[in-house]
Amino acid sequence: MAGGVAKSDQRRLAEVAGLESDRALLGRSSTAERVADILRDRITEGYFPPGARLSEESIGGALGVSRNTLREAFRLLTHERLLVHELNRGVFVRVVTVEDLDDIYRVRLIVECAAVRGLGEGPHDAGVQEAIGLIEAAVRSGETASDGRAWQDLSTANIRFHQAIAALAGSPRTDELMRGVLAELRLVFHVMDDPRRFHAPYLTRNRQIVEALQAGDTADAERLLRSYLEDSRSQLSGAYAQRIAEG
Repeated sequence: MAGGVAKSDQRRLAEVAGLESDRALLGRSSTAERVADILRDRITEGYFPPGARLSEESIGGALGVSRNTLREAFRLLTHERLLVHELNRGVFVRVVTVEDLDDIYRVRLIVECAAVRGLGEGPHDAGVQEAIGLIEAAVRSGETASDGRAWQDLSTANIRFHQAIAALAGSPRTDELMRGVLAELRLVFHVMDDPRRFHAPYLTRNRQIVEALQAGDTADAERLLRSYLEDSRSQLSGAYAQRIAEG
C-alpha cells in the first residue's frame, strides 16, 4: 500500500508491540510454557482479537525464541482453547461459541463462589487480607479507567478483579484454570461493540463485593457475586449470540 501501512500490517504491528519488553520474563531458560504465559496474558489484555492470525516470524522475533519453542507454546494454548490451528493457513485466535460462553459462566459460578465461601465469616488472616487488597486494587483500576473513558482498560481491570476473586482459594491449580477461562472470556468481549455497556454498570457491584469482603461478611459477598455472575451471563449470552449470528 503506497504511502502508508496496510491494515493487515498495522494489525500485526499492534499485536507484537511491546513484546520485546516481555523477553526479560523468559530469563535464561526460555521455555514454551513461559512463552504461552506471555501470550495468554496478551490475549487477556485484549491485544490479540478473535480470528487474528498469529505470525510466527513476528512473534518469535519479538520474543527472541525459536520457531519450535513458539510452536510448542501455540500447541499449549490450542489445548486451552485459546488458539486454533487451520491446516495450510496457520494459527489463529479462536472465536468462542455461544455454548462455550455458557460453559465459561458455569465454571465461574462454581469456582469464584466457592473461593469466597471458603473464606468463612469474621476476620481474615494476613494472606487473605493481601488477596482482598488485590481485589480492591482491581476495583480502583476499573474506576480510574471508567473515569478516563478507557474502555479496554476497564475490560482488563474487570478480568483482573475476577482473577483476584478466584485467587482467594489459595490454589495454584485454581489460578491456572481461571487464567485460561478468563482469557477465553476476554475473546468474547472482543466481539462486542461496546465494552462500556458490559463493564461500567458492574463497577458499583464490584465495589459492593470488595466492601463485603473487607467487612468479613463472606455470605453477603457470595450472594452479591452469584447475582452478579448470573446477571452478567444473562445479559452477555443473548447479545453475543446475536453478534455471532450476524457474523
